[in-house]
Amino acid sequence: MWIHKHPFSPFIPKNTTKLIVGTIPPPRFSNELMPLKDNDVNFSYGAFNPIKNYKCLSLWGILDNIFALNLAYENTSLAIEQRKKFLKEYQIGICDLVVSCEREDTNASDFGMKNIKLRNILQFLENYPSITTLIFIGGNSVNGPEYLFRKLLKQNNVKLEKSDLQPPKRHFFLWNNKKYITYTLISSSPSANKSIGAIRYYKDKKIADPNFNTFLYRKMLYKKVFGIEKN
Repeated sequence: MWIHKHPFSPFIPKNTTKLIVGTIPPPRFSNELMPLKDNDVNFSYGAFNPIKNYKCLSLWGILDNIFALNLAYENTSLAIEQRKKFLKEYQIGICDLVVSCEREDTNASDFGMKNIKLRNILQFLENYPSITTLIFIGGNSVNGPEYLFRKLLKQNNVKLEKSDLQPPKRHFFLWNNKKYITYTLISSSPSANKSIGAIRYYKDKKIADPNFNTFLYRKMLYKKVFGIEKN
């Protein structure tokens, strides 16, 4: 058993309106015995997962495709600054839920996390009153971001209420007399491809268009949530 600590502090620019919420980066971002890949970016969601016909299957790979950002995929300060610039311009923050956990091995599975220490995101909502929306990168399966956030709300006697269960799934909750909207997006990790393949809407789209794939399905949902004008 080893302790997996989150390597990054929350990144929340001034006037942030949307907050990206995940769990914790893959172990290689925290374990000095596991070097980063050449195309990894040492920043939140910086894991590089190559995919045919697209730059990268990751949160940044999808956003890059939606917004035509022409991001660098390399372990450099330039690549980090490109991502920070985008987040600032679009008033988007990142605040993952897991501060630390214990693992028996070195895979990146959320399910494999034990003795999880959570970050109190509700306190960040108080500190940054411009935030109105939370975006979970991953679902409500055990130890996923929505699952852990529900636990945090329950500890504070708050309930996540249904709003729209059609993709992208939407809920809301009340905290300090303010209403917050949450969206749950399918994880950008390749491990989520199998679950996408079982979704009826995806199957129907694939039959209608054989070129439709899991990347395009993610892009469709992410664009609905992130497709905003620059402020």
